[in-house]
Amino acid sequence: MAEIAREQEILTVKNRTLTKVTTALQGAPLIPLFIIVVFAFAALFADVITFHDSTLVILPDRLIPPVGFDGGSWSHPLGTDPLGRDILTRITYGARVSIIISATALGVGGGFGTMIGLLSGFYRGKIDTLLMRLADITLAFPLILFAILLVMVLGPSMLNVIIAISLVLWARYARVIRGEVLGLMERDFIARARVSGASDFRIMTRHLLPNVMPTLIVLLTLQVGWVIIVEASLSFLGAGIPPPTPAWGSMLADGREYVSSAWWVTTVPGIAIMLVVLAFNLCGDWLREKLDPKQRSV
Repeated sequence: MAEIAREQEILTVKNRTLTKVTTALQGAPLIPLFIIVVFAFAALFADVITFHDSTLVILPDRLIPPVGFDGGSWSHPLGTDPLGRDILTRITYGARVSIIISATALGVGGGFGTMIGLLSGFYRGKIDTLLMRLADITLAFPLILFAILLVMVLGPSMLNVIIAISLVLWARYARVIRGEVLGLMERDFIARARVSGASDFRIMTRHLLPNVMPTLIVLLTLQVGWVIIVEASLSFLGAGIPPPTPAWGSMLADGREYVSSAWWVTTVPGIAIMLVVLAFNLCGDWLREKLDPKQRSV
């Protein structure tokens, strides 16, 4: 009897868990989620799922069209570029480059911006004015120009791209988080925390930060697409990832001269950028609706 009761209890827990998962995913954009999963899988397991060297030049195989077109081959399903490199392989490794840059830039810039937003909204006064004016100056500075200047001084590299994006990204987070904190500072639980003798650090970390996490998560999701576009733009202009490392922006640049004769060289990476950015934006909108009661009521 005890074993039967235990099995029933385990089954009840499983049913409750399944119900919670189903409820959480209700209305979720399944196709964008699937695209993001494929994007992440390709980035993590590029070494396993590809059969070609992403940087190996094979001139006899140059400009092979995708499968289904005259001259296409299953050995290169999406065709090859002007140097004979497999486009599918380079797209896969380019996904890894994009996810590394996005995760690092969002972690550094988003973390720093969140800290600045907390400090600015909590202390207000002169500290708020100083920090927000720095954020305004940062937002007013053209990112592309800043990245090009950085590359001219330090040279093109993945690290410099991350630095350039992070130095601009923090201001976006600081602005949004500051607005959230200003509203939370008027709530009763903050006054009660002060009366109980809680330190400033404890109030910011235990009371303010958890309450801004939903906004922070949505902002992170929405900014992934922006970072991917910026990285691709910098690589397209030659101020991003240096060759022969595969990057979606540099792949677009490689096919500029072949748009009329070999359309797939630019079309394939362009579609990849469009799908991934659109998927993250749609998922960000869905998260905003799920985490914001006002959006759900609307």
